[in-house]
Amino acid sequence: MVVLVLGGSGQAGQAINHLAIHYPEICLVFKNSVEADVTDITSLQRAFATEKPDYCINAAAYTAVDKAETESEIAFAINAFGAANVAEVCKLHDVVLLQISTDYVFDGTKELPYVESDRPNPCTVYGKSKLQGEIFILQNWHKHFIIRISWLYSEFGTNFMLTMLKLAGRGQPIKVVNDQIGTPTHALDLARALIGIIKSGSTEYGIYHFSNEGTTSWFDFASEIFNAKGVAVEVTPVSTEFFPSIAQRPRYSVLDKTKIKNLLGVEIANWRDALHRNH
Repeated sequence: MVVLVLGGSGQAGQAINHLAIHYPEICLVFKNSVEADVTDITSLQRAFATEKPDYCINAAAYTAVDKAETESEIAFAINAFGAANVAEVCKLHDVVLLQISTDYVFDGTKELPYVESDRPNPCTVYGKSKLQGEIFILQNWHKHFIIRISWLYSEFGTNFMLTMLKLAGRGQPIKVVNDQIGTPTHALDLARALIGIIKSGSTEYGIYHFSNEGTTSWFDFASEIFNAKGVAVEVTPVSTEFFPSIAQRPRYSVLDKTKIKNLLGVEIANWRDALHRNH
């Protein structure tokens, strides 16, 4: 079985690559944006024709939430029209598509975990571009698993955990918002879930939510990161208004995982356990 991973140099792509050795029965092929550019359908067609994949994981994304507000054309080119290109090429080659999406398709005003049938209402360019990517896939190719995730972190790429550890290394007190609620997603747990879906051979196509279990604030997440890594640093909770940002952050972005557990048999660890686990 051949699985083509687009966006192979990003955080999710690196996490999948890290686990590849544990799945010798799967030929995982990783392509970065130079080797397979989602904004260039000819580039994608070349990669698909060469690798002949059975599955494609589209981890290619523009994820700079604030920059997207002033770089909307780039964000939509990658997240929306890029996803459309991938879906089109998957359809041409009869390849099952696993698309990584985001909690930012919602506005964060709900007070209960978001289910897949909740109405999207993105408040940022990033969220709007990712939602449009979902819509293009839904319109163009039925063999898809759209996986919405939240608060992705790991030892790879650029993410909240690595930023916190970098700041702690400066030896100065750290302020972290405590009024934004969500659930961290360990990139290695996401990678295991994606590979598990592929190995299951399921045809229960559609939109799914995935993150680790439990809820927390960014402040409590940061505190637990320092606890897990044995880092001594002063952390102070502050409100969102303390850190004005160009793009609006969702106040509540907990995702309900009932569907992915029941229909696809995905097992999900608590976020604290995932953070402390020796992966």
